[in-house]
Amino acid sequence: MYAIVEIGGKQYKVEKDHFIYVYRLEGAEGSAVTFDNVLLLADNNQYQVGAPSVAGASVSGKILEHLKDDKVTAFKKKRRKGFRKTVGFRQSLTKVLITSLN
Repeated sequence: MYAIVEIGGKQYKVEKDHFIYVYRLEGAEGSAVTFDNVLLLADNNQYQVGAPSVAGASVSGKILEHLKDDKVTAFKKKRRKGFRKTVGFRQSLTKVLITSLN
């Protein structure tokens, strides 16, 4: 059984007892979260497709930790002018354990 859930503007395929990394969520480590925007529920050969979401469906999870992603570096340069600029960025993420698909 799996579900397609929209979290923070992105869609994730989730299954019970699997981990997902999403953009940082509000909440302390160890707290429970519920995602109500379920776009699809699949169980063996039975599919429930929402328009836009499946009524009454939700996905529950537990926040395990808050962390940062790998650094992405942007570099700008203009030839013959001596202009160089380097900018780095690390996205804040949350690791979530999926506990149940309702």
